[in-house]
Amino acid sequence: MSDKTPTMGWFEGREHHYPLRVFYEDTDFTGIVYYANYLRFFERARSSYFRLVGFNHADLWDAEDPLAFAIRKIELDYKKPARVDDHLTLVTTYDKMKGARLWVSQSCYRGDELLVTAVSEAACITPDGRPKRAPKFMIEKLSPYLKE
Repeated sequence: MSDKTPTMGWFEGREHHYPLRVFYEDTDFTGIVYYANYLRFFERARSSYFRLVGFNHADLWDAEDPLAFAIRKIELDYKKPARVDDHLTLVTTYDKMKGARLWVSQSCYRGDELLVTAVSEAACITPDGRPKRAPKFMIEKLSPYLKE
């Protein structure tokens, strides 16, 4: 019997590994992944990380005291291109939490070959867009995986 649930990836120590296949729709006319699609890939990996540790965006938004995340800053470094049909692994670490902010490091690999890195800063926000300290349950679930 096979598991029909989409994968959320897995942890190796602090690192979350998220597998992803490059589809034709992810590429430009040359068959190379369009640069902006790495932002989507990294978002999928960050969201899957949350699901694997025990919470998700929909539940956070629908809670009695709702919150969401906004990327405040992100820096990508493109080293090599990915191509249609490549099997990629996105590696994510949540490095630090302070107040309403979370710092995240991510890398995209094809096998052992590093293709792209990203460093981002996210902010917890209220429905009206104001910064909000991360709730206690989130801090408790993420703390074992942080650098500090």
